[in-house]
Amino acid sequence: MNQNTGQSRTLFTTKELVLISILSATLTAGKLVLSFIPNVEIVTLLFIVYTLVFGRRRALMVSVVFTTMEILFWGFSTWLIVYYILWPVLILVTSALRSRFRGEYGLAVIAGLFGLTFGFHFAVVESFFYGLSYGAVYWLRGIPFDILHGASNFITVLLLQKPLTTLLTRLNRNYFQD
Repeated sequence: MNQNTGQSRTLFTTKELVLISILSATLTAGKLVLSFIPNVEIVTLLFIVYTLVFGRRRALMVSVVFTTMEILFWGFSTWLIVYYILWPVLILVTSALRSRFRGEYGLAVIAGLFGLTFGFHFAVVESFFYGLSYGAVYWLRGIPFDILHGASNFITVLLLQKPLTTLLTRLNRNYFQD
């Protein structure tokens, strides 16, 4: 409860909840649209942009909603553990390093490394459930996809991060202007 006004502070305002819903839906739609191309996605790009424009707190909530929606679409499996961990990690890394990487190249490197290591993180979780040898084979078989994932993340962020950040910053300012 706020001592000065006597009112309690809600976790998110109605406008923020609407924004989080729209951003989550955009992530889900963007992932579905590109799902026919193996390991080419815009989710990483959008989480980076959302973190830069809307802040860590809102982006973290978007990651929870997005991952939960993924479960509703694709079902419950071991991959969800990685999603509930990796997307917030990407958001926290982006938030922590945003001042060091003013340009799109630094953010593109983060996105590229994120894509390159994506399969490894899944392999670690798979190892807990199915054994170390299964996890190792899972990771080794996926290396070509991880390379494609890292390269496509790098290129996507390099080309689209700046224009998307500019556009969403302007829209964000207009949306929250009272």
